Amino acid sequence: MSSKVYGRPSSLNDKVFTYCPGCGHGIVHRLLAETLDEMEITGDTIGVAYVGCGAMLYDLFNIDFAFPLHGRAPAVATGIKRVRPEKIVFTYQGDGDLAAIGTTEIVHAASRGENLTTFFVNNGTYGMTGGQMAPTTLIGQKSSTCVDGRDADYHGRPIRMSEMLAQLDGVCYVERVTIDTPKHINDAKNAIKKAFVNQQEKKGFSMVEIISPCPIGWGYNPVDAYAHIKEEVLPFYSLGVFKDR
Repeated sequence: MSSKVYGRPSSLNDKVFTYCPGCGHGIVHRLLAETLDEMEITGDTIGVAYVGCGAMLYDLFNIDFAFPLHGRAPAVATGIKRVRPEKIVFTYQGDGDLAAIGTTEIVHAASRGENLTTFFVNNGTYGMTGGQMAPTTLIGQKSSTCVDGRDADYHGRPIRMSEMLAQLDGVCYVERVTIDTPKHINDAKNAIKKAFVNQQEKKGFSMVEIISPCPIGWGYNPVDAYAHIKEEVLPFYSLGVFKDR
């Protein structure tokens, strides 16, 4: 007698993901959907999407979504949560959205201690618009707008958003995870759940930063992109909990 070992989470619609081969958004979507199912909060959750590759999650999940202007997800989520405080509200954002055009929004929502959950998918590039340099692009990393690699003196240095936001008094929880190995995928799921539990317990603002590959934007095949995370990305963006109040 066989037992079921795999199934589509009920939080996901019956649609095929159309992300590029090796993209991390599909894994993150799966972890998010599994967590919503296991916590039995699908019907009480409202997501706020962003402008970027992962923005299509509004069409992939069986939950209500708002689709704001580029970078404005924290502001829209703040309004939704204040009007409907009984709902679980989260933002799903990329590094170009959260760490560039939306820096002001995320900093002030975190500083105010809004009882929100943010999932920050960091792949160090503008994946949707052509692989341009992002605020999180590593020193020496090549992109379509720094073809010889990011230069610290000319382009400035990458921003570590988790370390920065962890300094704000309104923040209750910040953790950086990744999805390059089965163990790290399990760790990422645990962090996602913890962030939602914090919101249920009205602790304030939580953010989970998820280091994710962009094989197309990085110029790697999928296997090499995941190896790049371990060899090049994690030495700069170290994993761990930066705040847990």
